[in-house]
Amino acid sequence: MLGNGFHGIPAGKLAMIVTYLEMRERAAVTPRPLPEGLALREVAADPIWFRDIFTRVGSLNWLWYGRLKLNDTDLAAILQDPKVEHYTLTKDGKDEALLELDFREDGVCELAYFGLTPALIGMGAGRCLMNEAIMRAWARPISLLHVHTCTLDSPQALDFYRRSGFTPVRQEVEIDDDPRILGILPRTAGANIPIFDP
Repeated sequence: MLGNGFHGIPAGKLAMIVTYLEMRERAAVTPRPLPEGLALREVAADPIWFRDIFTRVGSLNWLWYGRLKLNDTDLAAILQDPKVEHYTLTKDGKDEALLELDFREDGVCELAYFGLTPALIGMGAGRCLMNEAIMRAWARPISLLHVHTCTLDSPQALDFYRRSGFTPVRQEVEIDDDPRILGILPRTAGANIPIFDP
């Protein structure tokens, strides 16, 4: 357990505060029409599709990298599990959002991934997609919908989840290898987060 005070982070590492949030009953949401030119579609996800949208939504700006460390077999096992659902928002024929709902634990849904590419930011698409996520999750016999975010994610993410009906329940400090140093992401990713080479 970390004590009070400052704690050094070794070179080559990233430190982040992870916040876990829960929704124990369905938030009061109603369907909203999508902004003009957008369409929601369910995706039979495969590793090529997932890596592309995962990178465009979260990796280049926010250093999402966990799933990029998985090989095709391990990633496909998650994506093709019948208890894991994927949705996207399509604009001009291109997928521009990622929503993953994970029902693999009985009575529970994890909002495993949620985000938009820069092409959809500021249109109200995020609210529409979140409302859809909440309605689809609670259409199942669950008693808990949960999500987590961290300080490497968009600064608006935590407040957005709280306004969506999630309640923060705990935090952790996570330290991991910097994916840019490992070559998982380009060194230009996450330009707002400094790199400390070992």
